[in-house]
Amino acid sequence: MAFASLLEHVGGMGRFQVVSVLLLALPVLMMASHNLLQNFTAATSDHRCRLRWEANATGLDPRDLLRVSVPHGERCRRFVTPQWWLLEVNASAPNSSWPETEPCRDGWTYDHSIFTSTIITEWDLVCSSRGLKQLAQSLYMAGVLAGGIVFGGLSDRFGRRSLLTWCYLQMGTMGTCSSFAPTFTVYCLFRFLTGMAFSGIVLNSVSLSLEWMPTRTRALVGTFMGYCYTTGQFLLAGIAYAVPDWRWLQLTVSLPFFCFFLYSWWLTESARWLVMVGKSQQALKELQKVARINGKKEEGEKLDIEALRSHMAKEMASSRSQGTVCDPHIPLPTSPPVTFVPLLTSFWPRFSTSFAYYGLAMDLQNFDVNIYVIQLIFGAVDIPAKLVSILTITFVGRRFTQSVALILAGLAILANILVPRDLRTLRTALAVFGKGCLAASFNCVFLYTGELYPTVIRQTGMGLANTMARLGSITAPLVKMAGDVFPALPFVIYGAAPVVSGLVAIFLPETRDTALPETVEEVEGRWGWKETQPQKDQAQHLQVPLQPSGTVGAS
Repeated sequence: MAFASLLEHVGGMGRFQVVSVLLLALPVLMMASHNLLQNFTAATSDHRCRLRWEANATGLDPRDLLRVSVPHGERCRRFVTPQWWLLEVNASAPNSSWPETEPCRDGWTYDHSIFTSTIITEWDLVCSSRGLKQLAQSLYMAGVLAGGIVFGGLSDRFGRRSLLTWCYLQMGTMGTCSSFAPTFTVYCLFRFLTGMAFSGIVLNSVSLSLEWMPTRTRALVGTFMGYCYTTGQFLLAGIAYAVPDWRWLQLTVSLPFFCFFLYSWWLTESARWLVMVGKSQQALKELQKVARINGKKEEGEKLDIEALRSHMAKEMASSRSQGTVCDPHIPLPTSPPVTFVPLLTSFWPRFSTSFAYYGLAMDLQNFDVNIYVIQLIFGAVDIPAKLVSILTITFVGRRFTQSVALILAGLAILANILVPRDLRTLRTALAVFGKGCLAASFNCVFLYTGELYPTVIRQTGMGLANTMARLGSITAPLVKMAGDVFPALPFVIYGAAPVVSGLVAIFLPETRDTALPETVEEVEGRWGWKETQPQKDQAQHLQVPLQPSGTVGAS
């Protein structure tokens, strides 16, 4: 709360904030290209068994050769010997069974009309090995999960900007290495490390943008970042169409991160975090730098260490007495609100949103629509969905937006159970609507989660929330396998989870028009676990008039 007044003193939403948001948003444009990349690099092409006698049968019509060699509609088996009798007029299959067949011992032949090369065609991830395609995506999401755990805690200890710079480098390097992977195992390893970097970029970009923004613009900035991800989905469709070879596609979406790594050194460390870890002198320099960029140089020069400490006295005392991940010798807070916030915020809304979202977004080939077109449609629905979400986030509240978006998404998915399978347009429309609601939920949940945690453990909390979201994205491919047992079961599970989460979200506290909590006591007060003064009285109590000082930065 006190830091919010300091931020207004050095310009509020000024040039510095605008430039910072733009620099943080550019990498987000490429995030969808990695997150949804396997829709294209692991696309399944039409395939059939390669025939051992195919090369010697040059005089035959290829269609006749295929008819006598492979059972009609079969992709994973072939006849042991050519069945020439099938070329006879009125020839039909025996009533009892087909002649003896065998697995595709000589490999497969693929249709390269859409994709010249994918990991499926390169490493034959079909038939008995088709589960490896889902394994590759699950391992990538496991990397995103691991990144949330690792980079969430490390950034609370070493800083947002430092970890963000490292993650840009790791994303560029591991993505590039994936494009040169010689085997499927090596490919999965590099994709896992790429997923870790993805998580670190998301967490630290959100924190840096939130912690440098005035309260009134946080929702707007969060939505702008969400639209950058949406635009990235359009960008992915265009790049994938232009680059149909999976290795070149992987390389194309990875190289820009080296540029992001280079300019990330200009980014400014969060002054909120610097104060909370006791680096007041550096925080003062950063605030004065922001004041100069925002055209408030004189106001910045009025700041000194004493004024900064007076404004942030309560927060600094809290970080010393209660402990954070920045001080490994002090245990983390264990009060009921800080225990329940991860449970309610992270587990249900984050898990279910990610679980249902990736269940839909990573299954584009099942819509019987051109894969590039459906990618554009899935990206386009985010535009109105996020516009509606920002309006409700700003004027109604975070809790309402989170709850309604999840419930509507779940109902749309469940409705598909009642729609006949031959009504493909209606089924696709319901899936697109559900995906849009989940996009609105994502738009809200990133902002909402950051506002529920105090500064001293914000990154750790967001890392825990990210962990639960990634468990959802890892689980989503496994649910698709349940469709082999009961076709409607995946829709039941994908739909029920968001509905339950939407009901749980009703019990979360509202954070609209409230300052970011700096201490655990503030979170306790919002949850009603501890008696606290009204925020306005507290702000007046902490406010100290800023006076010109002849020794800037004196301690």
